[in-house]
Amino acid sequence: MDIYSKIDELYDKRREVELGGGDERIQKQYERGKLTARDRINYLLDEDSFVELNPFMEHRTTDFGMDKVEAHGEGVVTGYGKINGRPVYLFAQDFTVFGGALGEMHAKKIANVMDLAAKSGAPFIGLNDSGGARIQEGVGSLDGYGQIFYRNSIYSGVIPQISVIMGPSAGGAVYSPAITDVIIMVEKTSKMFITGPKVIETVTGEQISAEDLGGAHVHNTKSGNAHLSAKTEEEALDYVKQLLSYLPDSNEHKPPVMEYEKKEDDHYRSELLEIVPYDTTRPYDIKKVVNEIVDEGSFFEIHKDFAKNIVVGFARINGQSVGLICNQPKYMAGGIDIDSSDKASRFIRFCDSFNVPLITFEDVTGFFPGIKQEHGGIIRHGAKILYAYSEATVPKITVIVRKAFGGAYVALNSKSIGADLVFAWPNSEIAVMGPEGAANIIFAREIAESDHPEATRQAKIDEYKEKFANPYIAAGLGMVDDVIDPRETRVKLMQSLEMLYNKHEERPKKKHGNIPL
Repeated sequence: MDIYSKIDELYDKRREVELGGGDERIQKQYERGKLTARDRINYLLDEDSFVELNPFMEHRTTDFGMDKVEAHGEGVVTGYGKINGRPVYLFAQDFTVFGGALGEMHAKKIANVMDLAAKSGAPFIGLNDSGGARIQEGVGSLDGYGQIFYRNSIYSGVIPQISVIMGPSAGGAVYSPAITDVIIMVEKTSKMFITGPKVIETVTGEQISAEDLGGAHVHNTKSGNAHLSAKTEEEALDYVKQLLSYLPDSNEHKPPVMEYEKKEDDHYRSELLEIVPYDTTRPYDIKKVVNEIVDEGSFFEIHKDFAKNIVVGFARINGQSVGLICNQPKYMAGGIDIDSSDKASRFIRFCDSFNVPLITFEDVTGFFPGIKQEHGGIIRHGAKILYAYSEATVPKITVIVRKAFGGAYVALNSKSIGADLVFAWPNSEIAVMGPEGAANIIFAREIAESDHPEATRQAKIDEYKEKFANPYIAAGLGMVDDVIDPRETRVKLMQSLEMLYNKHEERPKKKHGNIPL
């Protein structure tokens, strides 16, 4: 035997590994409407950029029944490549091999590539398609999960971590995606749950389908576990590419700045006067405001179907990446509840981890009242927003569009909790509470003793609005940096971001804070 024979043997072994579970299982994967692990990698990465790692790693044959099982590649493909010329590390579980089930060496492959991603300061992407732990390997598979969970946690805030659920993700398998920064699911084929429908029926007697228990719709609208929902696998992978365009490679870098061609109306957006009604009781869509202010076509909403009373997402202003947190008057009058508190605070911390400036568009009536909210812990959940904004050291800018009342005004990036700049539109109302409620309390006796209570009440509301519910008192106290023409909001933000680009701020040295979880 000579060197050429050995090289031929090498390529034969590679072909075996690349076939995974074989042609028949690959065909079944396609029949389920799913791509193979290698198809997914090839679609996601730049052409010919993928470099595979540990292709020949194998499971131990001493585990129960494993000496009779061939698992080419250990049911997972790992390696590195590039997306739009930028380096990334990734794994893609191969459902054609052991149903993508995780065993000791499967986990070791993933852990190895995670370590490389962290050492190299590059994003890490997980393409999940697994039936869970490999039962035949016993506790070794559970230890494998622990190895991955640990790295997800330790590398959180160091490198961006993105999970794409492209099939089942059950039991312990769901906790790794849950620790990562963003979860993307595919409609109809993605499933996430701790215990499946059969176990639930056995234990509780409840009957439910896998789709209704843990499908993409459930996690994007009800649980809030997922951040984006895609109709196809290709769309899910496109979301990964889009998301990474707003993020740096690691926490040691700033997000990339894109070239932006300035237009004639860049400094003056008169449409804003039509979008936001002067009457503060009338709703409007804050997304229309956002799209008028940010670079055209750059708004990328996250978590759009969960807690709709607050809108979060990425965008660009003059080519610079920003994170947006916006009250949505179309839902619950823009009030903050438990779910929107969690949604906003998590996004704020995500942006702060990776040096993405924060811009808040504020139109808030307050924290949402009610027994359900109080008993559900609105105090604890609402405090997360205060904590997240206070902790963040990136550039922080607030634009008060209309209403800013009570504790919600303080929580949404006010000067008192560290905002760098606060702007207010001239029609904005900044006060302890809304004029109607304030008038009812302050002038209760006068209204009650009046011959015309309703007329007196309205007069007092108007009086309160005139004296207190305006931006100038707050501006006079330095809580608002400037009252601006709404049409000039974009240019003010462009100037602010440019001025704050090199902002550097330290927090007291500590192991870590204790956010009210």
